[in-house]
Order: sequence, then C-alpha cells, then structure tokens
Amino acid sequence: MSERLGQKNWFIADGFIPPISNGDQESHESICVLNCNLEQVELEVIVYFEDRDPLEGLFYSIEGRRTKHIRTSWLKNDQGEQIPPGVPYAMEIRSNQAIIVQYSRLDSTQKELALMTTMGYS
Repeated sequence: MSERLGQKNWFIADGFIPPISNGDQESHESICVLNCNLEQVELEVIVYFEDRDPLEGLFYSIEGRRTKHIRTSWLKNDQGEQIPPGVPYAMEIRSNQAIIVQYSRLDSTQKELALMTTMGYS
C-alpha cells in the first residue's frame, strides 16, 4: 500500500466515564482504533483534567491490520492510576505509526440508554 492512512496524533476533548449503570449494559467509553499498518503500533494515552496534572504512562499495543476497542476504564499506568469515573477529562493519543481513532460512549445511567460516537481530531 503506497498511501498512508490515518495520523499519529489524535485528540478527544470530551471524556466522562459514567459512574453508574442501569440494567444489563455497563456504562463505558472506548477509544476505537483501526491499525491498517502491517506492523504492530504502540500507543501512549495522556489524560488531561480540569483540576489536576495529566495522567501519563498509559500504553497500549495493537497488532498490524487489526482493530481494538480500548475501554478507558481499563487503562492503568505502572502506579495503578486510572481515569476516575464521574470526572470530566480529555485525551491525547500518540502512536508510533498512522492510525484511525474513533471514540464512543455508552451511557446507561437511565433505562433509555444513549450511545454517542465521534471521530477523534487529528
């Protein structure tokens, strides 16, 4: 493939892990990554908050020619720090190769659940 697909840097400005769920569906958010490269890509996620220093050291690998939905509540750094639920945040996703990033949120805090998705900003 001669054409380069995607970008190395992506930004998600609106993050918020719903703190509660209702029914069978768990409220969550996901970074949806498409790696069209033949090789594995290495991601670093930096999380920004309104009232504290960024959360850094969140790393993830995705094999070549694969997609992965990474729940933001699964991300932990070496110190075990995570994104707290119920707190607004934003993210920067850095990759060593070009990727495609979409973002989704499933909010099941009410029985009439809502699903939101958007492309990241590159």
